[in-house]
Amino acid sequence: MADFIAWVLVVVIAAYACGGGTDYGAGFWDLLAGGAERGKRPRWLIDHAMAPVWEVNNVWLIFVFVIMWTGFPTMFQAVFEAMWLPLALAAVGLVLRGAGFALRKPSRRLAQRRLYGAAFAIASLVTPFFLGAALGGIASGRVEVGTTASAHAWANPTSVITGVLVIAASAFLGAVYLCSDARRFGEDRLVDYFRLRALLAFAAIVVLALIALPVTHDDARYVWEGLTRGLGLLMVVLAAVCGLATALLLVRRSYGWTRYTSAASVALTVGAWGFAQRPYMLPTTLTVADAAGAVHTLRWLAIVTFVAVVLVGPALVLLYRLDTLGRLEPLTDADTEASGASETDG
Repeated sequence: MADFIAWVLVVVIAAYACGGGTDYGAGFWDLLAGGAERGKRPRWLIDHAMAPVWEVNNVWLIFVFVIMWTGFPTMFQAVFEAMWLPLALAAVGLVLRGAGFALRKPSRRLAQRRLYGAAFAIASLVTPFFLGAALGGIASGRVEVGTTASAHAWANPTSVITGVLVIAASAFLGAVYLCSDARRFGEDRLVDYFRLRALLAFAAIVVLALIALPVTHDDARYVWEGLTRGLGLLMVVLAAVCGLATALLLVRRSYGWTRYTSAASVALTVGAWGFAQRPYMLPTTLTVADAAGAVHTLRWLAIVTFVAVVLVGPALVLLYRLDTLGRLEPLTDADTEASGASETDG
């Protein structure tokens, strides 16, 4: 039962990651879109793409915390004692990112839109970094039961490279998703705009992954060994194949499957981490069995998880499906006119 709940935790983390993390993967590109005029159209697309689903992905994050503190209280206490600062900064980023996105669109003054937009974009960069840094600290074995909070737990080579990789992966997913959304909205120029950025983000992931190899070899030996043999290695290879397939489809301008292959590459990477770390929750000191709560608690958690999958799962699938079909955020006449004016000006 403990192993089952642990794998549910990995799957939920993968689901959160496949949604682009905290902001559908769009915040990074919002930050780099340029000034008010230059970045007007990319930010318009980001607003329309995110509006129906921008808070839905946090359901997975809440699910992660519920599983941790209910199913593995010992691990939850150890992680939050050692990592309270990066996790608190990530939480602040979540709040600022949500407030910035919600308040930017209705703001009338340019100065206010810039302020709220900057809060949204910067927080969308900070939050995935600190979440990744926390995961890196766990993978490197720096978190044990009784570990006191210190920068050593999360400001280390593995944490830094993991945090940057999480940002790059979120940017990659965001660009791929926005490329598909641009096609849905008939914005041909934005399709090429985000296609280029998706390819650049993929190139950055490749470079960072190559850097991560010697870093994890020296700094997170147990996880590195798990990633280079057995099921961990298989998942890494499959993730690489899906990533390369996404890049190839983008180069050929064949966008039909890019959303799925890019999400699969991220999900498989998370799965590889799960296989590499087993049987530990905290390598190499706390196993899944030792971290698990009471048996009856795990049973009820499994029942609640099943009920949630049955009741909430179909609703989330339907929501994402309707969003990708453009049923949740259709273009208004004003949007169409603005698009036409933009193309004429260009």
